[in-house]
Amino acid sequence: MAMTMNGEVQLGAPREAVWAKLNDPEVLKVCIPGCEELERTDDGGFRAVAKMKVGPVSARFKGKVMLSDLDPPNGYKISGEGEGGVAGFAKGGAVVKLSEKDGGTLLAYDVEAQIGGKLAQLGQRLINGTAKKLADEFFANFAKAVQG
Repeated sequence: MAMTMNGEVQLGAPREAVWAKLNDPEVLKVCIPGCEELERTDDGGFRAVAKMKVGPVSARFKGKVMLSDLDPPNGYKISGEGEGGVAGFAKGGAVVKLSEKDGGTLLAYDVEAQIGGKLAQLGQRLINGTAKKLADEFFANFAKAVQG
């Protein structure tokens, strides 16, 4: 099952500060809902473990995340894939763009993802609702982290 999502978040910090936080594994670990581990790998990406619950399905996902098309401090592409055992898999990516706006930074994102396994059987509406909730939670946490 494929899904797309996009949005914008206004952050009250300079673009360079937002860029630094977007590349800091300690900040991202605290901001990603359910994240248990996030470590930088030698190839410039991250190894991650996150526990997620989508409707009745709960799983621990192990995966990897890669950053590409780096354009500091304007944005990058983040891609990842994770395995959740019998719950299924998730893979996808997001293009993140930073621009100066109203004395702060506007973060815009476009996400494309695919899921399979038990998760895909839950239905589009539940999956999209959960994805939106997780994204909102991440950006609320990230906004707090950026404000310091």
